[in-house]
Amino acid sequence: MLQELSIKNFAIIDQLDVTFKRGMTVLTGETGAGKSIIIDAVGLLAGGRGSANFVRTGTDKAIIQGSFTFPDGGTTYRVLDELGIDHDDGSVILQREIHQNGRNTCRVNGMLVNTNTLKRIGETAVDIHGQNEHQELMQPEKHLGMLDEFAGDKVAKLRARYQTIYQRYTQLQSTLENRRTNEKEWAQHLDMLKFQVNEIESANLQPGEEDDLIAERERLDNYQKINDALQRSQMTLTGEDATPGVNDQLSSALQAMQGIADFDPAFKQISASLETAYYALTDAVGDVSSQLDLLEWDEGRLDEIEQRLDVINQLKRKYGDSESQVLKYFDKIAAELKQMQTTDAQADDLEEQVATQETKLHEVGEQLSEARHHAAEKLERAIHGELGDLYMAKTVFAVRFSRPKNEGLLSTGLDHVEFYLRTNPGEDMRPLAKIASGGELSRIMLALKTIFSESQGITSIIFDEVDTGVSGRVAQAIAEKISGIARASQVLCITHLPQVAAMADHHYFIAKQIVGERTETSLTRLNADARIDEIARMSAGTQVTKLALEHASELLALADETKQQQANKQNK
Repeated sequence: MLQELSIKNFAIIDQLDVTFKRGMTVLTGETGAGKSIIIDAVGLLAGGRGSANFVRTGTDKAIIQGSFTFPDGGTTYRVLDELGIDHDDGSVILQREIHQNGRNTCRVNGMLVNTNTLKRIGETAVDIHGQNEHQELMQPEKHLGMLDEFAGDKVAKLRARYQTIYQRYTQLQSTLENRRTNEKEWAQHLDMLKFQVNEIESANLQPGEEDDLIAERERLDNYQKINDALQRSQMTLTGEDATPGVNDQLSSALQAMQGIADFDPAFKQISASLETAYYALTDAVGDVSSQLDLLEWDEGRLDEIEQRLDVINQLKRKYGDSESQVLKYFDKIAAELKQMQTTDAQADDLEEQVATQETKLHEVGEQLSEARHHAAEKLERAIHGELGDLYMAKTVFAVRFSRPKNEGLLSTGLDHVEFYLRTNPGEDMRPLAKIASGGELSRIMLALKTIFSESQGITSIIFDEVDTGVSGRVAQAIAEKISGIARASQVLCITHLPQVAAMADHHYFIAKQIVGERTETSLTRLNADARIDEIARMSAGTQVTKLALEHASELLALADETKQQQANKQNK
């Protein structure tokens, strides 16, 4: 239930803080005082569309905050758990800020969320019915959902099962249609993939291969230069004919210094340096000799390298800028080719799979249709019972089923559903959307809400002048229905009818006044005496007479009796 509501800088509301309780709360006041603005604010907390037009003139932003509590195991808590939003203390605080630039900031228990998330949470917490909310009844495409909502778990499970099969069916059907429509393109693409996979695979490309080949080609291209350098290095280091080589000369110098190394540390250091240089040079002589032994000219190998580099360059031009990109592309097309070949192998039984899924759809669809027919019968009986209480006893309400002929299988089942109505005996049953008046629609919607209030699990229901256009005994009947709903859910109700106001458990008066050349809305909770005055005003208008006050007192007394009867009936 909604426990506390805080509104700041919203439309003509400067600052408003109000605490709500269980049962039925009515908000009354003169037209234009701001009653519906309060409902609009709650609607924004429930994820309604926000606009900078809501921000009070001269302020930066409007701030709305509501504190809610819900029964243990309620739908709202399950949604919060799915979203990872903490609610350990049981309270849920929804907050929304609307800025002058149109930006919205939404929070749930302090966590920033987007408006879609706020709406997902809010629609489990608050159900708002306005003067035009019954327009849902005027949309036949919504009737199936309303029936399913009434039907409960059995239909919900069958519908979920049906939709799972339907999803698989449409996937297979789409694949089959694509194959039929694009068979030529499919074959061409398959041939192209086979060619590309074979071309890259047969090349046996290795990562880093190109760099190794280029280095080898550089050695072969510069064979003579490399050979001359190695020969000259070897002759210089080892000597030619009788001329001592560098290594021999270094050996002589080392022997000379070793002979005097013990005479002075400096000599010993020089000897050590010469020894290091000698062994390093000896290693270099060996390396040069080894490279000369390995060095050979192979003109055929150079041709092989050029041909291999040409293959690699062709692959790179087609499939990527580097070997790694070519190989990555190969992995991708190889997987795609495998999938297409698998699909090809399954193509023969694809039609059979589609037919199998279609058969399953019809089987589950028939079960779903049967469950819906049973639910429709119960809904019709329940609606007739409620309409009798609302002085529409002669009205006949019916749920009509039809099977689409040219639409194929539907995602929602095998049936179309539409509500039909007959308001007067002797007339034909006709679509509700085409014959019901505003007052009739309001009462039918109220009857549905009475039936649904307990099953929906929503703890706060708001009625925004749903009683417009009725009076007398019908008004009293509507008041009693709303009061009955309030026994299962908290109800907030804006009304102009004294009968509805009298049935309330809590009564607030909304007034508009000028403060410092600005219009402001205030909210006052009425005590017993003030309620009599307000209900008398609602009955009599601007001039409240003694008779009007007596009538108001009588209405309140009768309301107390009616509520006591409702309580006794509920406790039986």
